[in-house]
Amino acid sequence: MKIPWQDRPDNSNDVLWRYSENPIINRNDIPSSNSIFNSAVVPFEDGFAGVFRCDNKAVQMNIFAGFSKDGIHWEINHEPIRMQAGNTSMIESDYKYDPRVVFIEDRYWITWCNGYHGPTIGIAYTFDFKEFFQCENAFLPFNRNGVLFPEKINGRYAMLSRPSDNGHTPFGDIYVSFSPDMKYWGEHRCVMKVTPFQDSAWQSCKIGAGTVPILTDEGWLIFYHGVINTCNGFRYSVGSAILDKNEPDKVKYRTQPYLLAPTELYEQVGDVPNVVFPCAALHSIEEDKVALYYGAADTVTAMAFGRISEILEFTKKNSL
Repeated sequence: MKIPWQDRPDNSNDVLWRYSENPIINRNDIPSSNSIFNSAVVPFEDGFAGVFRCDNKAVQMNIFAGFSKDGIHWEINHEPIRMQAGNTSMIESDYKYDPRVVFIEDRYWITWCNGYHGPTIGIAYTFDFKEFFQCENAFLPFNRNGVLFPEKINGRYAMLSRPSDNGHTPFGDIYVSFSPDMKYWGEHRCVMKVTPFQDSAWQSCKIGAGTVPILTDEGWLIFYHGVINTCNGFRYSVGSAILDKNEPDKVKYRTQPYLLAPTELYEQVGDVPNVVFPCAALHSIEEDKVALYYGAADTVTAMAFGRISEILEFTKKNSL
């Protein structure tokens, strides 16, 4: 499977560089949408499939399936995903947003921020991106940014998350939790906390897991978002970290500088200004490539590219 790719511009030294045709998905690309952003994609059949956050013109938040041949041009269903009962009959949801998707063993798992007496982590699975089966929520409210590892660790499923509150959380650290069966979650461990302002201000307010971890020779490579609270409100940027392969609560390296920050107009201007929010990363270890999908200004979906080896080296050399 050839992942989307564009070479680094000649005038750029950035570790991550943006796709020249950004944004790849605009806010009104389906008839009902106010915005399409913070979305997740995976290889599927002879192309790619994805689960997309689409807020409609009533600003009701929901998730929609979509398909693409090249990972750049997308056909997104006009109706939201309809859940069936999976390992539970309780499939209530006031809203769904910020999905992630990962293939584990024999099926595709979707996690998202699920509205059940406040935000928590919803879980569902699908085999074909046509039928979806909702499972028990992973955690009590309040929680966001649930991201599954792509394989079991020491015989158990593992998920990163960010305990939060019921509003625009002004705090948040990344935790990892484990499950024997994708229903019962426990053994919660702190992974990463926010940084002191003077050490790395861009991630001093709150942080949250972004993309599905990528297993490398150095450990699990993750992209995460960090937030600074400025006089103009929250500003979201992207960093990277390397977690221990067998003990993912142990951080081996973590970037002091960000990899990507809101500097382009479509990242600075939108429903929520100054946001780059990573939710998916297609990768090829053999080709040394990663294609990062991120939400921009809570309005559109954009892409960036990088070399895995360069990102690992940058993370190690510029670690907190």
